[in-house]
This record gives sequence, C-alpha cells and structure tokens, in this order.
Amino acid sequence: MKRLFFVFFISLISCNSDPEEVDLLVTNATVLDIEQNKKWVNRLVAIRNDTIVAVKTMRDSDDFIANNTYDANGGFVMPGLWDNHVHFRGGDTLASENKDLLPLFLKYGVTTVRDAGGDISESVFEWKEQIESGELKGPRIFSSGPKLDGKNPAWPGSISVSTEADVEMALDSLESMNADFVKIYDGSITKEMFYEIIREAEKRNLKVTGHMPMSADVTEAVKFGLDGTEHLYYVMKAASAKKDSIEKVKSGYSMIIPLAKTYNDSVAKVVFEELAEADFYVTPTLHIGKVLKDLADADHSQDELLELIGPGIQETYQGRIMSAKRAKESGSSMRDFTEDVFEKMIEPMHNSGIKILAGSDCGPYNSFVYPGESLHEELKALVEAGLTTQEALLTSIRNGPRFFDLQNSYVRVDKGRIGDLIILKENPMESIENLNSIKAVVRKGEVLNVSE
Repeated sequence: MKRLFFVFFISLISCNSDPEEVDLLVTNATVLDIEQNKKWVNRLVAIRNDTIVAVKTMRDSDDFIANNTYDANGGFVMPGLWDNHVHFRGGDTLASENKDLLPLFLKYGVTTVRDAGGDISESVFEWKEQIESGELKGPRIFSSGPKLDGKNPAWPGSISVSTEADVEMALDSLESMNADFVKIYDGSITKEMFYEIIREAEKRNLKVTGHMPMSADVTEAVKFGLDGTEHLYYVMKAASAKKDSIEKVKSGYSMIIPLAKTYNDSVAKVVFEELAEADFYVTPTLHIGKVLKDLADADHSQDELLELIGPGIQETYQGRIMSAKRAKESGSSMRDFTEDVFEKMIEPMHNSGIKILAGSDCGPYNSFVYPGESLHEELKALVEAGLTTQEALLTSIRNGPRFFDLQNSYVRVDKGRIGDLIILKENPMESIENLNSIKAVVRKGEVLNVSE
C-alpha cells in the first residue's frame, strides 16, 4: 500500500510539473522595488503578452518555457519610466516627424507618455492603437486630445470655449475620441469658463489638468474638482503674500515677476497642505525652464540628439529662440525671477503630500528639449531641488499611473503588473545618473536593445 501511494504521489507531481509557456523570460536579474527601496538578486521575470506572470528565483527557471530569453547578467530591472508632459504637434506636415521620434522615448526607458495636447490628435490616437497592437514601436500614449482654450485659442487645433454650451460640446468631443483626460490652456480662456469646464468634467468623471488664467485661483479650482496643474506659475501665485494687491494692477503673465518676488514660505505651507488634502498633482517641468532661461546664449548646434530631430521640428525652435533674444535685449526675462523660486518650491510641496509628476514638456516648438533624454534631465533637476533619488523616480513610475488610477497595474515588477520594464547596468537607486546605463527596454513581451 505504501509503495502504491508513493508511485501515485510521484505521478501526481509529474502531472503538475509541465513548464508554463511564456513569451519572454528575463533571467539573472536584480529586481528593484523602488517603493520599498529594496532589491532582489538572482531573479527571473516571466512575461506573457504585456503582463508579468511571475517573479521568482532562478531555482525556478525550469517552471517556464519561453519563446525568448534575455540574460540580464545581474543587471537591474525596474518599471519603465513615464514622461507625464509631452507634445505631439505642428500640423499634418509635421505628423511624420513626430511619429519618427517615438522610438527615441524607448531608447531612454520612457515606456509611457502623457500627451498634453496638440493639433494632430487624429494621428496620435492612431499611433496609440498601433502601439497597443504591436504594429508600431513606441511608448504607451495617454492623450488629452485637443486643448480647451478661449475665444481665440493660442495654439492651432484647440477647441474654443466661450459659453456653457461650448463646454458641453467640447467635453462631448473629447469623450467621443476617447481622450484620456482634459487639458485646459490659458491663451484666452476666462476664469468663469475655466471653472465651468472643471465642474462639468467632474460630473463626467474626467481628469482635468493644464494651465489656468492668471485671474483664477488654484485653491478655488480644486474645490470644483481640478486634479492637477502643469508648470508652477499658478501654485506660485497662490503662495504670494501680495497676490491680491498685485492682481489689482497687473494681469496675465505680467503678474509673474511680482508674484515671484513676493513668494512667501508661510503662505506656501498653507496652500500646499490644502492642495495635498485634495489629492492634487503638479507637473513642475523644471528642465525646460532651465533650457529656455539660457536659450539666448546657449549653442545647441552640437547637441548629440539634434541630428535625430526632423528639419520641420527644428524650424519650430526658432520662435522661442527669437523670443529669448528679444527678452535679453530688453534687459529683462521672466525666467530670471522664477526658476530659483520654482526649484525652492519642490521639496516643501512634496513634503506636504502634493503628488509631483515628472514631465519634460518635450515636443515641437519647445527648443532643444529632446524626447526621452529630457525626462532624465527632469528627474535630475528634481533631485537637485531636494528630492531623494527614490522620491524622484517615484514621481515618474508611481505618480504617473496614479493620476489615471492605474497604480495597481504598474509601479512594481510583480505578478499581474504591466511588463513595461527597463534593464540597467548600474543601480539608479544609488544615483539618478545611473539612468544613463539603460541597456534594454521590455515592451509587449519583447526586449529592445537601446543600441538599436
């Protein structure tokens, strides 16, 4: 009887030991848990389609049979980066040049981007589908579609909103194209219509972020349901000790310099805590501010990535270059007064509980802010502003998904999570500079070597 039971037991084990079929097996990996600041050595990561089905020790490698295997050779594996503020734009004539830059994001480990609006939305949503199906190489795209602006929009392709009826039609339009969120721009939008868009979007459970008219107040907008803001001007205004008196004599962006000069730490603390209580997101875009501040004098002709930028997009850079030169000739530049204040705001905002989003603002018209590379530079700028390396990385890999309530699908290299991964030679937790050591990217169950 004992012998029969033993034979049955061995037979049962044999029946359950067939290896599981997966698309990709990443072996000999050091898996990083950025949230917990831990690393797990000698691991394998099994991926089917674009989902992680297992993370185990190398002792369990016989549990799987893979179509492809990648030996990480002890390299560090972490979730792919999110760039939470990019632009695809320039009209149909520049659509192909925008599309050509999609692989550049992957080269720098950016596996997801949040497109903050432009004038080629039809193309962007087409690329989004092609990327999801595996037909096109590029990062996952979350897009706002066209921006919402006032009577005379500042950017081509924007939807004009001047009345409450316009608000309804604009949101209907965004929903019909399956836009992932609402982006408001401050070209000519009124304070009243700005608030109305937020109120109506909240009823539809649509996320809202963007610019805001300088006449509006971010703490008031949060009460209506504003989820976040792009750039730091509007939070800086709320933190000015003299914003009310400045508003009586200044309007629009002429308020920026006096607001920067009257930024107050005590006022800021109260504002930050109020925004944090509302689960608020801020995308600082520090790197582009530094680039544009030096634009009048800097020589970018030898930039390594410039040759990868199409001639049409390079031509769009001239607008900001000329603007910077005019500002220098006039003896004044808004950025001379704001960049130091913006950097000063980062650490107390983060400590208050505001969710900072890493975003580069790369795209046509934003001179010499290159896809992929600029996200690395933004993360470095956040570290220079006072965040730890761990905190900076989380502004990308955790807060990006959080904005869309997708944190349970991303953030960690773990079973059931999306398998968008980067594999590095050096540990980015030890230094943010080690992001430069990316050697491969995993997307849709496929390993892409950055050298290619």
